[in-house]
Amino acid sequence: METIENERFDKLDFNLQILKIAEYENCVFTNCNFSNSNLAKIVFSDCEFKNCNLSSAKITNTAFKNVLFCDCKMLGLHFDECNTFLLELNFENCNLGFSAFCKLKLKKSKFVQCNFNEVDFSDCDLTASLFDNCDLNRTVFESTILEKVDFSTSFNIIIDPERNKIKKAKFSKEGLLGLLMKYDLEIF
Repeated sequence: METIENERFDKLDFNLQILKIAEYENCVFTNCNFSNSNLAKIVFSDCEFKNCNLSSAKITNTAFKNVLFCDCKMLGLHFDECNTFLLELNFENCNLGFSAFCKLKLKKSKFVQCNFNEVDFSDCDLTASLFDNCDLNRTVFESTILEKVDFSTSFNIIIDPERNKIKKAKFSKEGLLGLLMKYDLEIF
């Protein structure tokens, strides 16, 4: 597989041109449109995506090794279909609505100011991850390892403590209500 190193890709529309199947190392993608693009089998190592649209991109067997996404629109992505070898993802100010992270090991991941509307984290290992000021509206946590996860600044959290491992996870007082939701309590 060809290796492309230290390249910058700016304002490219990958609906009009195809991103070559290769290994991209230390590359930066800025203001690029990947929506509905086929990124299958591509390897991204130590790359950054800034202000890109990756919504509904095909990422089957795509490798993301130490990749940072900033200010990206990423609706409906199936991260659960990507290559899990050395998988490391971090997100800042991204819209990840309707995406799936099922069964992934995402220990120590950072999610900063992200929107997770109806995202599925079922069977994930998120140990020691950070959800900083994230909207977790209708996000699914089912059989998820959430030990030492910091949710203290996030909101719209609903987690069933009996169906997830939450030991030493951090919540704000307001966030605690989402742990009691299934009991249909009236809390004042």
